[in-house]
Amino acid sequence: MKKFNIRKVLDGLSSVSSSSSSQPGNRDNDIQETLQSEHFQLCKTVRHGFPYQPSAMAFDPVQKILAIGTQNGSLRLFGRPGVECYCQHDNGAAVIQLQFLINEGALVSALADDSIHLWNLRQKRPAILHSLKFNRERITFCHLPFQSKWFYVGTERGNIHIVNVESFTLSGYVIMWNKAIELSSKAHPGPVVHISDNPIDEGKLLIGFESGTVVLWDLKSKKADYRYTYDEAIHSVAWHHEGKQFICSHSDGSLTIWNVRSPAKSAQIITPHGKQPKDGKKPEPCKPILKVEYKTTRAGDPFMVLSGGLSYDTVGRRPCLTVMHGKSTAVLEMDYPIVDFLTLCETPYPNDVQEPYAVVVLLEKDLVVIDLAQNGYPIFENPYPLSIHESPVTCCEYFADCPVDLIPALYSVGSRQKRQGYSKKEWPISGGNWGLGSQSYPEIIITGHADGSVKFWDASAMMLQVLYKLKTAKVFDKSRNKDDKPNTDIVDEDPFAIQILSWCPESRMLCVAGVSAHVIIYKFSKQEGATEVVQLLEVRLQYELNDVESPEGDQVPSLPTPGATSSSQPPAPQSQPSTSSSSSDGIRDNVPCLKVRSTPLKQSAGYQVELVIQLVWVSGEPPQQITSLGVNSSCGLVVFGNSNGLAIVDYLQKTVLLNRGIIELYGSNDPYQRQPRSPRKTRQPSGAGLCDINEGSTTSEDRCKSPTSGSTSPCNSDDDQKVPNFLERVKTKSRMFSKTIVYDLAKMSRKLSLPTELKPDLDIRDNSFSRSRSSSVTSIDKESQEAITSFQFCETFTRKTDSAAAPSLWVGTTLGTVLVFVLNLPPAGEQRLLQPVIVLPSGTLIRLKGAILRMSFLDSTGALYPPACEPWREPNAPNDKDEKERLRKRRPVSVSPSASQEISENQYAVICSEKQAKVIALPSQNCIYKHNITETSFVLRADMVQMNNSICLACFCANGHIMTLSLPSLRPLLDVNYLPLTDMRIARTFCFTNNGQALYLVSPTEMQRITYSQDMCENLQEMLGELFTPVETPEAPNRGFFKGLFGGGAQSLDREELFGESVAGKASRSLAQHIPGPGGIEGMKGAASGVVGDLARARIALEERGQKLGELDERTAAMMASAESFSKHAHDMMLKCKDKKWYQF
Repeated sequence: MKKFNIRKVLDGLSSVSSSSSSQPGNRDNDIQETLQSEHFQLCKTVRHGFPYQPSAMAFDPVQKILAIGTQNGSLRLFGRPGVECYCQHDNGAAVIQLQFLINEGALVSALADDSIHLWNLRQKRPAILHSLKFNRERITFCHLPFQSKWFYVGTERGNIHIVNVESFTLSGYVIMWNKAIELSSKAHPGPVVHISDNPIDEGKLLIGFESGTVVLWDLKSKKADYRYTYDEAIHSVAWHHEGKQFICSHSDGSLTIWNVRSPAKSAQIITPHGKQPKDGKKPEPCKPILKVEYKTTRAGDPFMVLSGGLSYDTVGRRPCLTVMHGKSTAVLEMDYPIVDFLTLCETPYPNDVQEPYAVVVLLEKDLVVIDLAQNGYPIFENPYPLSIHESPVTCCEYFADCPVDLIPALYSVGSRQKRQGYSKKEWPISGGNWGLGSQSYPEIIITGHADGSVKFWDASAMMLQVLYKLKTAKVFDKSRNKDDKPNTDIVDEDPFAIQILSWCPESRMLCVAGVSAHVIIYKFSKQEGATEVVQLLEVRLQYELNDVESPEGDQVPSLPTPGATSSSQPPAPQSQPSTSSSSSDGIRDNVPCLKVRSTPLKQSAGYQVELVIQLVWVSGEPPQQITSLGVNSSCGLVVFGNSNGLAIVDYLQKTVLLNRGIIELYGSNDPYQRQPRSPRKTRQPSGAGLCDINEGSTTSEDRCKSPTSGSTSPCNSDDDQKVPNFLERVKTKSRMFSKTIVYDLAKMSRKLSLPTELKPDLDIRDNSFSRSRSSSVTSIDKESQEAITSFQFCETFTRKTDSAAAPSLWVGTTLGTVLVFVLNLPPAGEQRLLQPVIVLPSGTLIRLKGAILRMSFLDSTGALYPPACEPWREPNAPNDKDEKERLRKRRPVSVSPSASQEISENQYAVICSEKQAKVIALPSQNCIYKHNITETSFVLRADMVQMNNSICLACFCANGHIMTLSLPSLRPLLDVNYLPLTDMRIARTFCFTNNGQALYLVSPTEMQRITYSQDMCENLQEMLGELFTPVETPEAPNRGFFKGLFGGGAQSLDREELFGESVAGKASRSLAQHIPGPGGIEGMKGAASGVVGDLARARIALEERGQKLGELDERTAAMMASAESFSKHAHDMMLKCKDKKWYQF
C-alpha cells in the first residue's frame, strides 16, 4: 500500500498555481534593446563548392576567366583563387553551351529551352542584357568568332541563323540545310553539331552535321565550296591553325583528318584505342570520341586531346582523357565521367600557333587542370573549394568571430596533410580582382561527412579554403572482406557518417556523434602522439523489460532501467557483462555496432582521440541513434541523448556519470500520460512486466541520507522497491571494483533521488494499463516517442530558492520539456581527476509547445551569457612539470560580460522550440516574454546570435521563412519568405552565426551563404570580387612578307555588309522573340541589394546631366541665333558694298 505524502500534494498545488501565470507578467528588469527592423535585410552573398550537375564550360584566354553552366540553369564564374561568382537563369533550363565575347566582359549562354542570353560581366553581380527565344527551332550548337559581333546558331533542323550580339536581333541571312548539302542527297543531314570559320579565311564557314557530312560554306557567294562525307556520325570538329586541315571525331572511336581542298577522301584515319588488325582491315570499333582538339606548337609536334574512344572490352575502366603528342599517347584516367574539356592556349587568335599549356577537364563532380608543359602531365593543385562533396555532407556548423589563433593553428596542422606531385606552375585561371572586404573577423565552417570525415574551412572575407581534415573512421576496425562484415545493423551503408558536431572554439575540444550510435571526443594538439589502446566506454542506453521476481503477485514491477551497471564503467576496452535477465543465447546483447581498433593508433598533429563512447545492443535491440550532443570544457563533460534517455560522461576521468531513461529523468514530475513502450520484437518471456511511470522518485529525506545506507524513511512502495535494488547492485559491484569506483556508484544513488520541489502539472497515476501485463506487451505506442533534442551548459540559478548561480545542465526534449540538472564539480586541479562529479536533478521543469531546439542565457543587462570554457593548452607538453602546473592552475574561464557581477542580479533563460520562444527570468522562473513563432509550420533551426553589439534570436522555418526576434522582448524584427524547404538537406545543414550570417547546402555539392544584416547587404558590392579587369588584347600575328605578297595569311570579311539589314533584310518575326534583360546599368545596380543610395545618387547625377544638357541646348540655340544674325548682317553689308569701287570706301 502506498503511503500518503502531504508535501507532494502541496507542491503539486503550488505548481498548478504558478503555471497558470505563465503569461508575460511582471518584467524583472527593463533592458534597453538597440536592434531595430532597419538593421535587417536578407540577401544571398556567395556560393561555394562544385557546380551541381555541370553541363557546359567556356574560357576567356585574355581575361583568364572560366565559366561553368549547369543542368538547372545556373552559372558559376571562376577567376583567381577567391574570385568566384554565381548567377542563375530565371527559367532554370539546362545550359547547353557557353561562349565568351573574348576580352569584352560579356558571355553568351545557350539553354535547352532554345533561348540565348547575353550576360554583362563588367559588374560584380553579372546580369542579362538581352535574351532571344527561338520559337520554331531547337538550338544544338553555337559559335562566336573572335572579335566578331555576329553569333552563329545551329539548329536541330540543320539550319544556321545569325544573331547580332550588340542588339540581339536576328539577321535575314540564313544558311538552310538543303542548300548546304548536295542536291542528290535524299536524307536529312541531321542536327548541326559544329560551326567554325576557317582560321585564315573568315568568309569560309565549316558546318558539321551529325550524320557525318561536313560542308565548307562560302558566306559571300552563299553556296558550299566543298562537302566531306564519312559513314560514321560526327561528334566534334577542330581546325589546324593554318586553315588547310581539320579533324573530325566519330561515333566509332575514329578520327578523320581532311585536307580542305581534297573532299573526296580523308587524308588520314586514326583509331587511337582500336586494335590494329594485321591484314590491313578496319580496326575494331570503339566507343565514340565525344570531343577532339587539335593544337599546334612552334617547337614540336601538335597536340591532339580527346575524350572517349576507349575500346568496348575495357569494361569497368574509368573515364579517360587521351593526350596524343607526336608518337606518344598518354591516357589519363579520371574519377568521374567527363562532361567537357578545353585546351588553354597562349593566343586567342585561331590563325596563330596555339602553344597549348594546360587542359581544363570538367567532370561530373570535379574540375581537373592538367599541365601539358611538364613530363607526365601532372595536375595543378586546385585552389577552389570544390571538394565539399568529396564525401556527402551530413551536417554543418558555422562559427563567426572565432579566436584569432584558431585558423593559423588549423592551417599549420592541415598543411602537413597535403598531397605531393602537383604541377609547380601557378594556377592558370587567374583573372579578376579580390573584393575590398571590410570583414576582419575569422570565420570557420565545419562539415561532417558520410565517410566519417570532418573538414574545417576558413570562411573569412567571403572566401572558402579547407584548413584541416579529420578522419574519425580511423579509430574503428574496418572489415577486410565482404564476409567479415561489421555489426553495422543500424545503417546499411556509411556506418561512420557524422550526425552531430559539437565544438568549443576556445578550448578546441571537438565531439562528434555518428549514425552507429557512437560518440568520439577529440582534443587538439600541435604535436604527434601515439595511443596504445583507444579509451572506450560502452553504455546501455535502452529500455529493458525485466522480469522482476516480486513477493506480491499484483505489485507493479520495477521500471525498466537502462543498465545502471555501466554508469561508472572503468576505461576498459571490453564491454560489461549483460544485466538483462531476459537475454538468451542467439540474442545480441552488450555488443556495440562498431568494433574499436585494438592495435596502437598513431595520432598525427591536429585532433587526437581522447575517448570513444558506444551505445550497445540490449537484448537483441539495436541502440537508437543519438539525437543531441553537447560538450563543455570547463566541466570536462560530454552529454548525449536519444529517444531512450540521457548519458553524461566525464571525459577527464573516463567515466559515465549519469545514464537514465527519459521517464526516469522526470520521476514524479512527469507531466505526460504515457503509453508503455512495446519492444519491436517480443523476445521477452510472457511474464516480463511493465512499469509504473512515476517510479524512481524519492523524498527529500532519502536525498539527505547516506547513499549506501538502507532506505528506512517513509516513501512510496515503488521507491521502496527501487532504492534497495539499486543499492544491492552497488554492493554487488563493490566486490568487483576498487574503492574509488564503489564511491562513484554510491554517488549515483543521489542522482536517482528527486527533491521535493518537483511540480507535476497534472496527476497521472492511473496505473490500470500498466497492471494489465498480457495486453500491453503487444500494444502499439501511439504517442510520438520522446527524445532528447538539445543541451546547454551554464552557470545559472537552477531553483527558485537559489541565491547563487551554480554549474548546471539544461536538457530539452521533443515534447517541449526543459529539465535542469545541477552539476557539483570537485575543486580544480588534481582533485578534479580523483573526485567524482555529482549530477542532481533540480526539480525545475519548463514546458513549451513543440520540440526544444535551442537554449541560451542572458545576464541582467541583456548580454549573452555563454557557458564557461577552459582555454586551450598543448595537451602533449613534453615537460611533466608544465603539466602539473597546468593542472594546478586549471580554472574555468568564462567569456561572459557578467562574470564578475553580484550574485543577486537576475539572469534570463531564452528557450526556443519548434513553435514558440519564451524568456524566463531566473531565479524566479517567471515567463516574462512569450512569442508564438509559427502556427501552421515549425522551426527547423534557431540560434541566439550576436549582431551590431547586441543579440537576437534567428529562426528558419519549414515554410521557408527566415525570422529574427529581439531579445529579451521577442519583438519580430525580420520575417522574409526566403526558401521553401525542398529537401531534408537544407533542414540538416541550415545554420545561423554571429554578425548576421547564415549558410546551408543548396545542392549536394554547393554551399550557399546568406546575410540578414543591412550593413552587410549595403557593403556587399565592395566585398565581392571583380571578374572583369581591363587587359589589352594581344597583338594579331604578323602575316609575314611572302604571305602578304602572295595572299596567304588571314582573309578578313566585312560581316556587317553581309549580315546587316540593308543587305540581308529582316528575319521572320515568328522565328525568335527578343526579350530585353534587366541588365542595364541601373537594373544591375538595383539588382544588387542595398544600393538605394547609389540609385539616388545616379538619379541626381542624371538630373544634373540633363540640366547641363538643357543649358547647353539653350547656349547652342543662342549661338545659332547669333550666327544667323551675323550671317544676315554680313549679307546686307555685301549687297551694300557690291557695286562700290575701292576708292569709294
